[in-house]
Amino acid sequence: MLAVHAARTLHGDVSPPASIVFPTRNRRDYLAVALASVAPQAAQHSAEIVVVEDDTEDGPTRQLVESHGGRYVALGSPKGINVARNACVTHSTGDLICFLDDDVEAWPGWLSALLDAAPAHEALGGPIRPRIEGTNLHACGREPLPVTALDLGPEDREAEFVWGANLALRRSAYERIGPFDERLGGAGDEEDWQRRLRAAGGSVGYVAAAGVDHRRTGRDATLRALSRANFYRGRFARRYDVFKGAEPSLAAELRTLAGCVFHVVRRRCGVGVTLTALALGRLVEALDPAPAPPSATDPDYLSGRSGTLGRRTALIGAVKDLKAALRARPAPWLAARRLPQRRVHVVGVARAENLRTVARLRRELTRSRHDVALHLAPPAVGAGKWANVNAALAAAPLGDADWLLIVDDDVILPRGFLDRFLALAEGFGFELAQPAHAFASHAAWDITRRRPGVLARRTRFVEIGPVTALSARAARELLPFPDLQMGWGLDARWSAIAAEHDWPIGVIDATPVRHLKPVAASYPRDAAIAEAEAFLDGRAYVTRTQAGETMTEYRRV
Repeated sequence: MLAVHAARTLHGDVSPPASIVFPTRNRRDYLAVALASVAPQAAQHSAEIVVVEDDTEDGPTRQLVESHGGRYVALGSPKGINVARNACVTHSTGDLICFLDDDVEAWPGWLSALLDAAPAHEALGGPIRPRIEGTNLHACGREPLPVTALDLGPEDREAEFVWGANLALRRSAYERIGPFDERLGGAGDEEDWQRRLRAAGGSVGYVAAAGVDHRRTGRDATLRALSRANFYRGRFARRYDVFKGAEPSLAAELRTLAGCVFHVVRRRCGVGVTLTALALGRLVEALDPAPAPPSATDPDYLSGRSGTLGRRTALIGAVKDLKAALRARPAPWLAARRLPQRRVHVVGVARAENLRTVARLRRELTRSRHDVALHLAPPAVGAGKWANVNAALAAAPLGDADWLLIVDDDVILPRGFLDRFLALAEGFGFELAQPAHAFASHAAWDITRRRPGVLARRTRFVEIGPVTALSARAARELLPFPDLQMGWGLDARWSAIAAEHDWPIGVIDATPVRHLKPVAASYPRDAAIAEAEAFLDGRAYVTRTQAGETMTEYRRV
């Protein structure tokens, strides 16, 4: 049995031989069955139980966990499966960390089998037997049930991979290999860690007696729910294939989909329906891919993504924008009429190559019912954006303006932009705000992409472009702007200052703009990063993870 290392202690006690840990999110009924199956085994071996809620705290779930002798930790908001897994490690102390999904039921002897096998491997797992209870799913028997499963036979053996529903790691291996990659989720999240382990010379063991049943019950067991889950599983699976550079061609995805449809027709098989949904999810992801995971090598004040659209993604984005516009509600117009007239000071650089876009900006902004003062001037030779903005403000001081609006010269505003934008920014109390990016806009930060049906969101982060609004209060604190060329990292710094002053800041989804050019299209990326490093040295800033958080969604005025 795995030795207990007396050197590691918690509150003065020797650490347990194992920690049974559950990442979960709002699935108390499933979790109750899982805890009942492991609690006696934990007591038998003096193991601990830790449950990490990937969301806000739920009182009844805490009571459930504590009634089984476990410890309950809530992350405060959804952060992703691998964030929750890493939190499980942080809040546990056992030498063997046994991850279970919240919808499993452990077999008798599961923990004993893992502890006995642990000295031979750094990662272990056992059988995962799918169990769908009370389902209307008809299976022909030729295809596996649409729930994660694993069966490598009746004997212990070395495995290439075991799955996260039933995965145990030795703590020393986790410390050696590092945490789960928090950019991943939905597919490949545990596989990526095992790939790194094997690349470092570690081994993965399959323990035949350490099995679990993987359950679906109630509404989750219906054909419709299983198909819907498989659709998203297909999207995530394709996304992970892209991440590791092994994605099949579009033609191959189409052939797989056709084969699944043929299976349904020929066999009248419900499992075939769920497989068709999975193949369709993969195809949809191939046609409309989600943004790639952030680069692990980028500094944490950058998004880690380029945000650049290709021809196909721009076309898909335009279709999404049209659908969102057709479903938009009139609430922003009503709010705009109620806002008193404001004095708005607009500054920006107008480059010669963008004069047509600048002319459109002028027409749109001067259409507003507010008192708008425009200061869009050609850039000084050799000066960066922020030196030019400071020069414009020196020539035309802000004075008693209610709002300062900083605009880039390569952005298109929707009709009626300023009236609606200011009405919502003031209505939700934002001191620092930006319009959301349209789907057909070059946008590096996912948090800034529009959300249909949402008017605005309170966030922890607001960009410095292509359009940024500062209230008079925020402008007094942030002016004069630092004399930067590109300004990368400045928005992370501004957002940290907003947090220090407890300013509400956010994104206005009801007024999406289109940024016409990719980020860093007109200057070297390496120089922008070097400038940001020097600027942020010794200053507080909002990290990529913090920047991605939405505090509140507003759907009504």
